[in-house]
Amino acid sequence: MSTNTLSRSLHDVGLAAWFGGTLANATALNPAAAEAGSPGRVGAVANVGWDRWTPVNAAAIAAHVIGSIGMLGSDAGRAKAQKGATRTVLIKTGLTAAALGVTAYSRVLGKRVSAETAVPAESGTEPASTTPADVAAAQRQLKLLQWAVPVLTGALVVVSAQAGEEQRPSNVLEGIAARITGLPS
Repeated sequence: MSTNTLSRSLHDVGLAAWFGGTLANATALNPAAAEAGSPGRVGAVANVGWDRWTPVNAAAIAAHVIGSIGMLGSDAGRAKAQKGATRTVLIKTGLTAAALGVTAYSRVLGKRVSAETAVPAESGTEPASTTPADVAAAQRQLKLLQWAVPVLTGALVVVSAQAGEEQRPSNVLEGIAARITGLPS
């Protein structure tokens, strides 16, 4: 397997897991926890699920970042020479940084929620009337952030598809010609 194939694989598999896992937890785990019966069980189920996902998510993110760095290294020459490619790299980098930031902040909030193992809750992101105030505040933030990570990583999937299109030989030649002649690509 070439370095580029390994980098692309790490990039794509890591991104797929990061996107898919957070989307699954937001659409399935958090609402399903509400079916646990008592408010204390709801919090416990959601916390166990998210705590189990955390190391897998960390590995997925690490794979994606390592793959991204490898791809940047192998594509640096083309990105410089091909008009428009640098813009795509910058957009991907910005989206990745935003997704990393939201993921990290979500984890900080998640740790605050899971510190009280069986915290009373209505669902994974809905506090109960008996939820401690600091945990309830974290849950309300997580209710929004649970969607931000899949949106950002989903946008990364789309921009990555665009980057793949830019690497078609005809697009590379057109982009290099546009860079040299100053014509729009």
